[in-house]
Amino acid sequence: MSQVWATPHRATPVDAVVPLPGSKSLTARALVLAALADGPGRLVRPLRARDTDLMAAGLRALGVRVDDDGPDWVVTPGPLRGPAEVDAGLAGTVLRFLPSVAALADGPVRVDGDPRLHERPNAGLLAALRDLGVRVEDGGRGRAPFTVHGTGRVRGGPVTVDASESSQIVSGLLLAAARFDEGLDLALTGGVPSMPHVEMTVAALRERGVDVAPTDRGWRVAPGPVAAREEVLEPDLSNAAPFLAAALVTGGRVTVPDWPASTTQPGGRLDALLGAMGATVQRTDGELRVTGGPTVRPLVADLGEVGELTPVLAALCALADGPSRLTGIGHLRGHETDRLQALDEVLTAVGATVEQLPDGLVVTPGPRRPAVLDSYADHRMVHAAAVLGLAVEGVEVRDPGAVGKTLPDFVDRWDAMLGAGH
Repeated sequence: MSQVWATPHRATPVDAVVPLPGSKSLTARALVLAALADGPGRLVRPLRARDTDLMAAGLRALGVRVDDDGPDWVVTPGPLRGPAEVDAGLAGTVLRFLPSVAALADGPVRVDGDPRLHERPNAGLLAALRDLGVRVEDGGRGRAPFTVHGTGRVRGGPVTVDASESSQIVSGLLLAAARFDEGLDLALTGGVPSMPHVEMTVAALRERGVDVAPTDRGWRVAPGPVAAREEVLEPDLSNAAPFLAAALVTGGRVTVPDWPASTTQPGGRLDALLGAMGATVQRTDGELRVTGGPTVRPLVADLGEVGELTPVLAALCALADGPSRLTGIGHLRGHETDRLQALDEVLTAVGATVEQLPDGLVVTPGPRRPAVLDSYADHRMVHAAAVLGLAVEGVEVRDPGAVGKTLPDFVDRWDAMLGAGH
């Protein structure tokens, strides 16, 4: 892919149907649970992208078979073993889901990745593993690189966890907990951002027969088997965000097929959020259809539970007819990049005025101007740039290949959407 992408400008309404591959979040959880299951399983329509490929490779390094069968993955559990090297890239799911699996392996497992991964917080997870009797070497950093010295088993039992920096810390512990000798009685200290992702993990465990129950302070997982199954993955609803946003920007219509009737994905909140910004949203025959109105309305919202939608929503806010206030998203400073700082720079570059809050952004639209934007090696920042480019002629983005993290053919899909109806 070119090092700089001139994002398409669109002065007429778009009218397109945009199918999407499987959810990254669900694919990551399904891979881990299939690796810990009591027999071979199949993932149907998984996402094939850098993050999920890294998860599959990490599990293979630990002794799990993950075989291609057409577009599906067939996962065959095996004895978990070290020594092993896990490349987490820039994937928070690999960084935070595989250490608990590595603790069940017999031997040392080293986890490292891209330079930016060394800045992503992980102290809460590593501290919890130590409290459960697992030896972890991290040089006192609480971040990658680190080595988990597995002994083939984890005692489990009660543990208190600080997951204020990422819900993935909770999910990483819960996913492997049924394989711990005493299960897990997880108690939280402080809040958890993106709680829908924890609910997604709990639902995935229950679908595989794991006994997991809420408690006053967290969750309790009983020790026991993880059932093997065939799982059909929902489309990635967060990756739907830029395509649906295109309907608002152009006053057009975008339909995403196979939209689930109910979901634990944060992207399932897009209907309400885009509706608040002036869209007409319809559900028909398993589809979600978004139709834009004459203007984009400003948004005042707490996005704490749906933080990954922030870059696209903030781009829409820069194109709205008034100021917006997005809060509850201070944790985005620890994602692929400091997303609040990145959004400040990007939206300011195209003419908006941005005020950073301790936990969010105030975005006031201004006279639009062309700009060359950075992707910050962050797929969602490329999505935001694409949305801005629809309305602001002359928007370019450096390193558009960052979309390979979750949707490698994003640019082709974007071009196909804009070419529909001509």
